[in-house]
Amino acid sequence: MAFVEENYIKGLEILAKLDSENYKAIVDSFKDSVAPDLGRLAVEFNYGQIFSRPGLDLKSRLLATVAGLTVMGNTQQLKFYINGALNVGWTEEEIVECMMQMVIYAGFPAALNTIFTVAAEVFEARKGKSQS
Repeated sequence: MAFVEENYIKGLEILAKLDSENYKAIVDSFKDSVAPDLGRLAVEFNYGQIFSRPGLDLKSRLLATVAGLTVMGNTQQLKFYINGALNVGWTEEEIVECMMQMVIYAGFPAALNTIFTVAAEVFEARKGKSQS
């Protein structure tokens, strides 16, 4: 059990780097869901085991995640990861270029939906926060 708890703690640390303002609320949102254990498993596995592997730095993992979710057209999780990518040092321009590169693999509809809706929404929301 120590291994599981260690992965959970590592996972929370990584989530805090991605979104220090909201990561606790995201994890807590699973508690009252139909699958309350899923949040803990996601933290332990996704972030505690995969995102914390030594082969890539966190910044590179975030860009790879943005690329993958763009290809899949996964607009819901993409918001979180675009915000996380910005938080670890990628620029808006670099993120858009990564997403545009995915046109080759995902086609124009997925790229248009993710760039003009999801990325634009995240960028605008961050601008609104910085002006407050």
